[in-house]
Amino acid sequence: MKETACMSNIKVVYWNNIPSPYMVDRFNALVTITRFEFEVWFNQKSDAERSWKVDEKEWKFKYRYVPSVSLFGYRFRFPLMLLERQKPAVIVMLHAEPVFIAGWLIARIRRIRTGFRVLLTHDRWVKRHWLKEYIKRYMFSRIDLIETHGKDGKSYAMRYGVPNKKVFITTHTVNLEYYNSISRKTSSTRESFRSDLGLLGIAYIYVGRLWWGKGVTYLLDAFHEVQKKSILPVSLLLVGDGKEESILRQKCKAYGIENVVFAGFQQKEMIPYYYAAADVFVFPTLGDPYGLVVDEAMACSLPIVSTTAAGEIRDRVDDGVNGFLVPPENSMALAKSMLSFASCPELCRRFGLVSRRKVESHSPEQWAMDFEKGITNFISASTGMK
Repeated sequence: MKETACMSNIKVVYWNNIPSPYMVDRFNALVTITRFEFEVWFNQKSDAERSWKVDEKEWKFKYRYVPSVSLFGYRFRFPLMLLERQKPAVIVMLHAEPVFIAGWLIARIRRIRTGFRVLLTHDRWVKRHWLKEYIKRYMFSRIDLIETHGKDGKSYAMRYGVPNKKVFITTHTVNLEYYNSISRKTSSTRESFRSDLGLLGIAYIYVGRLWWGKGVTYLLDAFHEVQKKSILPVSLLLVGDGKEESILRQKCKAYGIENVVFAGFQQKEMIPYYYAAADVFVFPTLGDPYGLVVDEAMACSLPIVSTTAAGEIRDRVDDGVNGFLVPPENSMALAKSMLSFASCPELCRRFGLVSRRKVESHSPEQWAMDFEKGITNFISASTGMK
């Protein structure tokens, strides 16, 4: 009872860039179980590369936006909240942008404990520079704790000087209950929705940005190869938007790649309907920190074909059991794995059942429990609270 009372007087801040629907679900789950005071800071409501719908009425947690300030004619975001008299006990934040670096420095000056949320980054996506690497190593070696989602993220943090004991793991999550309910509900209407979309035969689906770093060009090349070799009809469903959509459409036209459906960006409540219309999820990324869409597809009982260039991917995709892992930037390897399902539709069902079982615990409530435990253990160890 005494510990609970003490924890209720401790404030924990989670500082994110924008309010993604996935983080909102987790924060909503956290406030229902946590013993400490919890607040979220966002830099902004949205950015140019994300079309997520933001509905603050759905949020159960306290939140604030980092204000924009003006200096010498320039406007930039600055965490004025860190200068307030009442200090949070812990701030967990991102680290790759100037606003977070400035915030981390202020927090250290004010002796506020800080943690970074860390995901694996790949050289193909991120240009390394000696100054950036020096700053990262300096910050990581002085951080109080690290939140990450598995052994890939943990190894990445330790590479920059973070001791093992400062890292805690939280489950990367999706709204499993919602995805499962939609999958069951659409079983009777699946064929009509597929017909409306124009899908034929085995349907492969990709969900994400239409951007070179996601490897969608390699996916089109692979699908073209599958079309030429498959005995059964095949389709490719692309769900998402991006600055390279017109290039991809032109590629389909120039090379005669048929049965490719561009469905555009879809809000999270619609995404399960598209997974339910498909048979195989393909993730051709060249370097994702994680790729939460893989978990979404697995929650909808889809087998996975993914490149190895995604964080924690081997924890989710057991090669030859619920999907296949291939090297990035290799269209022929992608095509070979995709063809395995085109020639044996029963494989889709069998692998898909395994996929669903593997993510059954990946709920927002599980993240909330993991995060609450990690923060509580850290506060107890650093303050001597029992």
